[in-house]
Amino acid sequence: MPKETVDDLVRFMLPYPDKVKAAALWLRGFVWDLYPETNELIYDNYNAVAFGWSPTDKAGDVFCSIAVASDHVNFGFNRGVDIDDPDNILLGNGNQYRYIRVREREDFPEEYMKQLLEAACQNSISRMKPVKKIIKGETIVKSISPVKKRPKN
Repeated sequence: MPKETVDDLVRFMLPYPDKVKAAALWLRGFVWDLYPETNELIYDNYNAVAFGWSPTDKAGDVFCSIAVASDHVNFGFNRGVDIDDPDNILLGNGNQYRYIRVREREDFPEEYMKQLLEAACQNSISRMKPVKKIIKGETIVKSISPVKKRPKN
């Protein structure tokens, strides 16, 4: 599916508040505009809808992701510990993932995040293993959980 196809993603996000969906879709456009050659991997998981960008179709190569929650969106970096965050805005205590919480577009520091995205993308590319088939600019639904925990509207 090309990146312009959003039917599945919109369907997966139906239970979420409009404000959250709008933030998620705006962030999606932000990343796609910067990295049109990467692939969007979508996961309709038990506790959240999550989607991320990868130079391949492999989850292990995802360099940034969006996780949709009931009242905000987490915009994060799968190997955030490996990128420089001089303003110390990234949250997270795990050994890899770092993120910021976004409630509205105005909450998102675009220019700063462009710098972090570039570092994260380069880090992902440098860690990639050789791939048999190169896929570019596609939206790929990777999993759909049969049971879901979603917010009540």
